Amino acid sequence: QVQLVESGGGLVQAGGSLRLSCAASGRTSSIYVMGWFRQAPGKEREFVATITWSGGNTDYADSLKGRFTISRDSAKNTLYLQMNSLKPEDTAVYYCAADRYIRSSWSRANDYDYWGQGTQVTVSS
Repeated sequence: QVQLVESGGGLVQAGGSLRLSCAASGRTSSIYVMGWFRQAPGKEREFVATITWSGGNTDYADSLKGRFTISRDSAKNTLYLQMNSLKPEDTAVYYCAADRYIRSSWSRANDYDYWGQGTQVTVSS
């Protein structure tokens, strides 16, 4: 089992920045990739970004490239999401997730084995 705990959410004005963290514990050696997803009220969970745990290869939702940056500190078992130039439409609960398997793409939420509880990000206009 892998446990994931997000932190760093909050209220920020449009144009501001936030950095989310996700601490992983348990059988972290089983993790192949970690990702960030978000879910706004009344909407489906949306892919944000992924990173392979050992190689650090990243992938982003096209609409978020250039504003969001995913990174990890393997020694600390911690995943990060740096969010810049935030917009009101970025308001959502942000979740980190972990997947144990190699896939052609990790953008589908249903493929992930482990999830954090989520952290709220609210961007005011």
